[in-house]
Amino acid sequence: VPLVASGGGSVQPGGSLRLSCAASGFTFSLYGISWLRQAPRKGLEWVSGIHSTGGRTLYADSLKGRFTISRDDAKNTLYLQMNSLKPEDTAMYFCAKASNTGVLLSGTVGYDYWGQGTQVTVSS
Repeated sequence: VPLVASGGGSVQPGGSLRLSCAASGFTFSLYGISWLRQAPRKGLEWVSGIHSTGGRTLYADSLKGRFTISRDDAKNTLYLQMNSLKPEDTAMYFCAKASNTGVLLSGTVGYDYWGQGTQVTVSS
């Protein structure tokens, strides 16, 4: 399995979680990777992306300042640090690899590998 997401769980509003996405089977450092999420009864939403060099990151406007994406190419792992979580952050979170090298995506298309998802539930 090229991407395996983990780190989800249940947390109270205002809490934090760190998601991880372990990659294998391809040269991780060459590709931009994104986090996306899907809430119950809603469509897929792009959350954040990071360029292959790690020097450029993008976030959905509604999430700026609360979420931080990062990558460790030595460990072939992508991270998403989520702080000040809100009930509306409740969703299944997926990591996804861009189909082409050197691309930083900011939408829901253009990916060829997806992780299986990790559930985040924010509730009091």
